[in-house]
Amino acid sequence: MKHSAILAGLLLGLAPVCAAAAQDMPGQRILQRLDTNGDGAISKDEMLAARERLFKRLDHNGDGVIDENEIETARKAIDDRALAAEARLGNRWRRTDRNGDGKVTEDEFQAIRKIVAAHAN
Repeated sequence: MKHSAILAGLLLGLAPVCAAAAQDMPGQRILQRLDTNGDGAISKDEMLAARERLFKRLDHNGDGVIDENEIETARKAIDDRALAAEARLGNRWRRTDRNGDGKVTEDEFQAIRKIVAAHAN
């Protein structure tokens, strides 16, 4: 139970802060979700509202407490997402390794960046 309480504390306390600090595209999407008034900053009220939404999402049965089963469900969801991200990273790395030698050279890396940039425009 102690681990569950620690995990819940981390999820409730750090998730919004980590999301706000993220600089990549997924982080920007999270930042935009937290910034509900669209002013480009996350206010204390927006942070508190995000924590309240997170609590409600973790409290699956709506009884006002997050129990060990609900934390286990959240942990499994996090594990599933991590495994999916790991698979995507592996696939991208293999596609980037154009000659299949198990290494990505700077030229291979730059070629992929150019393709991504072309598709973004």
